[in-house]
Amino acid sequence: MNTTLTSTPSPTPRRRAAPGGPAGTRPRGAAGPRPHGPAQGGPRRTAPRALPPHTVFAERLLAVLSGERPVHWMLGHTVGTAYEQLVRLAPHTPLRSPGPRPVLRRCSVQVHSPQSVVEAFATVTTGARVRAMAFRLERGGDQRWRCAAVELDGLDGTARRP
Repeated sequence: MNTTLTSTPSPTPRRRAAPGGPAGTRPRGAAGPRPHGPAQGGPRRTAPRALPPHTVFAERLLAVLSGERPVHWMLGHTVGTAYEQLVRLAPHTPLRSPGPRPVLRRCSVQVHSPQSVVEAFATVTTGARVRAMAFRLERGGDQRWRCAAVELDGLDGTARRP
């Protein structure tokens, strides 16, 4: 028995994806010269640089203390009393801004005991106000950093705000 498969045109045209197509594809047309890799004698592409742990934690703390993320988002990233401090601070959303999202402006560190403890301090802009945030990171036996203490504008989470 000889069976021939034929394709029938679909009754409706296929929808196109958003301009540029899926991630990693180039749009059609002349979009400028193609990037050259090392095989073509062009510049070498480097992988994006990973953020240092103190910056990652500053962003995480900012998300929790601004109300953008729930406190339990930090459960696996805290040790000791840090989680309890966040539980006391977060309901007041001390970094929430009536305008745009609070922004991490600067984050610096002081390293202690050969790369196992870091004390970090950051400045955060909330609307027209600049706030201070300090936290301590400790590296565990599994080499993961965890937040061990949090303080915000002198509030360490032990006393409730009025």
